[in-house]
Amino acid sequence: MKRSLTTLLPIIKLFWMERGASLALGAALSALAMLAGGGLLGLSGWFITASAFAGLSAASAIIFDVFVPSAGIRLFAIGRTAARYGERIVTHDATLKVLAALRERLFRGWAEPAAAAMMIRRPAKLLFRLTNDVDALDSLYLRVLVPAVVAILAAFAVTIALCLIDPILGGLAGLWLVAVCLGLSLAAGRMALMPGRRRAHAMEALRARSIDLVAGQAELAMVGQLQAQRLAVDEADRRLAEADDALNRIDSGVAAGFSLASTSLLTATLLTVAFLARQGTIGAPAAAFALLIAFAATEPFAAMRRGVLELGRTLLAAKRIAPRLRPVAATQAITRPEVGCALQLETVVAGHEGAARPVLQGLSLSLAVGERLAVVGPSGVGKSTLLALLAGEIATSSGSVACLPSARLTQRSELFQDTVRGNLQLAAPDADDSRLREVLATAGLLEDIEALPHDLSARLGEGGAGLSGGQSRRLTLARLLLRDIPLWLLDEPTEGLDADTARAVLERLASAAGGRSLVIATHIRREAALADRILLLDGGRVAADALRGTSEFETLLHRLRPD
Repeated sequence: MKRSLTTLLPIIKLFWMERGASLALGAALSALAMLAGGGLLGLSGWFITASAFAGLSAASAIIFDVFVPSAGIRLFAIGRTAARYGERIVTHDATLKVLAALRERLFRGWAEPAAAAMMIRRPAKLLFRLTNDVDALDSLYLRVLVPAVVAILAAFAVTIALCLIDPILGGLAGLWLVAVCLGLSLAAGRMALMPGRRRAHAMEALRARSIDLVAGQAELAMVGQLQAQRLAVDEADRRLAEADDALNRIDSGVAAGFSLASTSLLTATLLTVAFLARQGTIGAPAAAFALLIAFAATEPFAAMRRGVLELGRTLLAAKRIAPRLRPVAATQAITRPEVGCALQLETVVAGHEGAARPVLQGLSLSLAVGERLAVVGPSGVGKSTLLALLAGEIATSSGSVACLPSARLTQRSELFQDTVRGNLQLAAPDADDSRLREVLATAGLLEDIEALPHDLSARLGEGGAGLSGGQSRRLTLARLLLRDIPLWLLDEPTEGLDADTARAVLERLASAAGGRSLVIATHIRREAALADRILLLDGGRVAADALRGTSEFETLLHRLRPD
């Protein structure tokens, strides 16, 4: 229980910071609606019974005051309706606004470079958590916290009301409600923790595997794994059904328990008031009041049932979300390099989060303004990691980084389901069509775009569907060219292009770069030939650093893959 409270504390704190007054008002209105409902039921029972007995004789009928009780009944009825209506508006409005603020905070956190890089590696799972886990938290306030507060207040209210009839009856009824009904809710919540977590994991697996089956059915069919993927989907669905069955059994048991507790309390109250009435301690109206109060006493506890059954899912969501409510572990501030330098690295140790060991090991490097550097070496030596570090996407474990503002072209062609114009204007929202055509021409793509039915207004599918791999690559390059920034970081910029197109693109790229500094991670000879220096990485360290015009430069150049 202590662990659960620790998990929920950051979420509850966020709820209070965002909409504390509204949430408190909603809880108060919910409690008021419950009290008004109980008072209405008890007073109505007393009034009906008292009126019946007053009508037995003319004298008692004349002196019986019908106005005060009827006014009280009206007050309770109107108050219950108004409180319930207000509670629905306030609690749901506050909850939705809190969840909206939570989503905004989480998405801002995941938009940070380090977190965004992690999301790219596991997009389906993390995006599902961002949506499903946030939705799971709506039950925390509406179905757990508010019902719990209302149920505890109900126990006090029932205790006080029945103490007016008989102190012993009131005390025992209060103890029964707390010990049995509240205890039953807590026990149900504890039993539902594991099935709730299993259900959340099964839903996540079912969604991810179904998407893989639909999106990758061609590839799965080619490797003969289509049936295996279908079986994996069926397995996730079976686990989900088993978790649902377990929760349904717990729900049925809790419902039976509440029914038994309610019946026991009502029976005990009936026997007690009958005994008191027979002794003449109380009258029939008071007995009716006590019975109806006892009848409604367990209703607030029963309202917790749905919330405690979802507690496992809620706690799992809180556990996964809470760390992201704190600012994402930001990359350290990248300082400005010395005058005349585009970047300076001193004994840098760095790697991606979750890696067994850093990729870059004590790397030191500097680049002059306007200089072009080709970074070469076998796959896995740290070329892309170096570019990610300079772009601010990962942090160093040690060492220092000083770098001018940069723009990076990654190995992936990240395009969106939008027009060609829309995809380009992500880099420069104010760029007009003439500027867009200029960068498309530099990237060697203008003729291809003009051949499309709607030119710049042609719509692309998800991931740039509608363009070939090479065209998508050139479109992302054109988008980079729109960035008026002093340092370009290019990761295999002409990969996937034929030799003639690639050489033409590189010539125009060199011209468009002007006085900018370039860092090109490559294993292709034509791309490295664009550079003034070639840097060979090996084991995350500089193995060679050669200037153009030297024999070492030519040796390194000719080791690369030819066109």
